[in-house]
Amino acid sequence: MADEFCRAVDDGIKLSKRIYFGKDRAVAPPKLPTSMERSTNALLPKAPMVYAVISDPAIVDNPDIASYQPHVYGRCDPPALIPLQMNAIEMEIDCYLDTAFVTVSGTWRLHCVTGSSSCDCRLAVPIGHEGSILGVEVNALRKSYSTQLVVMDENQSASPAPQNGGFLKSNIFILTIPEIDGGSNLSIKINWSQKVVCSNGEYSLNVPFTFPEFINPAGKRMAKREKIRLNVDVVAGMRRQAGSMGFLCDNDVLSWSKDDFSFSYAVSSSRINGGVLLESASLHDFDQREMFYIYLSPGDIQHKKVFKKEIIFIIDISGSMQGKLMDDTKNALLSALSKLNPDDLFTIIAFNGESQLFSKSMELASNDAVERASEWINTNFVAGGGTNISHPLNTAIEMLSGAQSSVPIIFLVTDGTVEDERQICDTVKSHMINGKSICPRIYTFGIGSFCNHYFLRMLAMIGRGQYDAALDVDLIEPRMLSLFEKASSLILANIKMDMLDEIDHVEVFPSHIPDLSSEGPLVLSGRYKGNFPETLKVKGVLADFSKFEIDLKIQKDKGIPVQRVSARDQIQHLTAQAWLSENKQLEQKVAKLSLQTGFTSEYTCMIMLETDNLKKIKESAGVKEVSKKKLSKHDANVQGQRTILLPHVGIGFGDLRATAENTPPGYEPKPELAEIFKAASNCCDTVCGYCCCMCCIQCFSRMNNQCLTALNQLCIGLGCLVCLECCSHICCCGGDD
Repeated sequence: MADEFCRAVDDGIKLSKRIYFGKDRAVAPPKLPTSMERSTNALLPKAPMVYAVISDPAIVDNPDIASYQPHVYGRCDPPALIPLQMNAIEMEIDCYLDTAFVTVSGTWRLHCVTGSSSCDCRLAVPIGHEGSILGVEVNALRKSYSTQLVVMDENQSASPAPQNGGFLKSNIFILTIPEIDGGSNLSIKINWSQKVVCSNGEYSLNVPFTFPEFINPAGKRMAKREKIRLNVDVVAGMRRQAGSMGFLCDNDVLSWSKDDFSFSYAVSSSRINGGVLLESASLHDFDQREMFYIYLSPGDIQHKKVFKKEIIFIIDISGSMQGKLMDDTKNALLSALSKLNPDDLFTIIAFNGESQLFSKSMELASNDAVERASEWINTNFVAGGGTNISHPLNTAIEMLSGAQSSVPIIFLVTDGTVEDERQICDTVKSHMINGKSICPRIYTFGIGSFCNHYFLRMLAMIGRGQYDAALDVDLIEPRMLSLFEKASSLILANIKMDMLDEIDHVEVFPSHIPDLSSEGPLVLSGRYKGNFPETLKVKGVLADFSKFEIDLKIQKDKGIPVQRVSARDQIQHLTAQAWLSENKQLEQKVAKLSLQTGFTSEYTCMIMLETDNLKKIKESAGVKEVSKKKLSKHDANVQGQRTILLPHVGIGFGDLRATAENTPPGYEPKPELAEIFKAASNCCDTVCGYCCCMCCIQCFSRMNNQCLTALNQLCIGLGCLVCLECCSHICCCGGDD
């Protein structure tokens, strides 16, 4: 899908050469990218972009200066995408703890379509690390649009076209805005959230904000306004002083930003620290319990001791892990092995329908053992067979049952779904209850969209580990290594907060407290009734197995929106619990939380409301038109609005069929060659059916040779036309020209 998008943009850039900008030499057209700059990755948006969706190339021209254009025959199939010129851009970022909320407002002009024509426009928004789209508002001359979440219909069968919206890649949201007149200005406001990355005591934020040069408006090099505002709320414990900090960059620029917006700050504490934030429920909150947010920061502890590890890598080598997936997974695993400390213990289990062990016992991570493991990986990591997660997982738990003076870790990587996932969770839960002081930690990593990410999240939560994923296969290596860094840098284990058990009707997310890593803060959130204690005592075990205690300070009404900051994680944890228990009430709770906070979920879908501005003006002037049409379930309550259902943006609960068929992640089915020939033969059979009858044969027998030759040539010509038409519809063999 991303490749098709890039090809469409490439076609649009070529098509934009038709646009005439006048004879004035001072009015220069935007510089178009070279063929090398138009490579696949280069054409993916690196900042919010808007494109004209062109099916009919004849409408492409300057809406202000009509020019003679050679007529173009045919249509663009698939439609070409011409990047629109941007006239203004403004970004505001509110950063709270580990979450940033980004609002981008910009103005684009449909500069490439004649004033007498209209076309759809497509918005593409790249979102930062672990981002979530929160809403889009669009204002045009005649119409305005806004997105909204609604509860998903259980018996909803019709799926809207993927081009209408959804995710082009896991981090690029797209939305189609219908029927915009040529020459119109589009004012668009986009809201999303993304995570602030923490590593070794440094918090960093990177927002996609790199614009290509060819979206600069055509004309003289006039200054353009680019405004960026950053608000950072920090709390006591993370810095010496709590409070808000604001930064503003408001400049006139000759060209738009060519770099992403990056911001970072470091904590001042060298010790483990943290705090508790409390917030009261609003009057319209469906859950009237109070809210809390607990954070525990590792501080700047580069020289602090981390736990010794006994780690077992469980790697999926089923048939779907072929090609790039297997190569990137192997590279990440080899890199992880090289980062093990000499006193760490490890082994590897490769699994498909069966399991293969590198060693039946744990081995020290010496240079010799790592080298032998590398040779074993290159020999045995051959994609093939089915998927059986239960057997290697049970084997790993048994091997780690005798771990002493270390943290036992299971690192599971898979791209598939299995039928016994709930049974696996129950089995692992029983091991954790009956285990020793430090039970095996389970870190799970999912690849692609065919595996059940909520099963992997629940498995990690039960195992007091962490979960991560690479929905795009090109992110396997960096994301897998990032998760390994978290697993290999544990500084505080067996964390307990006994006072939480004394609070009435308390609900904590995640329910099993994971260990604290030097690679990021530990965050817990939840709801409660009654009075929260004045201080919260946190206990744990350090890497030298000495006891650790800290009292966290309680803070109320500090201006940090606790529910908004914690909503995304709560929705994901609740969804995993709803999947495991198959509880409809939990599903409804997730849907309510999604509607209330604006974060998407598996049980809600996004719609776009279209408002006719001209009709609103008429109604305000007293010329109100009463519609007799009955509103459907997803229609707006306000007359004059039309509802457009967008594709579901959830990641789903895995695909058993795709796993059983060993379908690689990211695979998009294409029409088979046999089906194309079958369609073509049916076309020829139809033509022959009309021609080959006894009357025609008797008629042809009475014709002279010249007439037969002319008729033969006519039939050949008609046959060629039919075949060309058949190819254009079935084979989709449209070229660059």
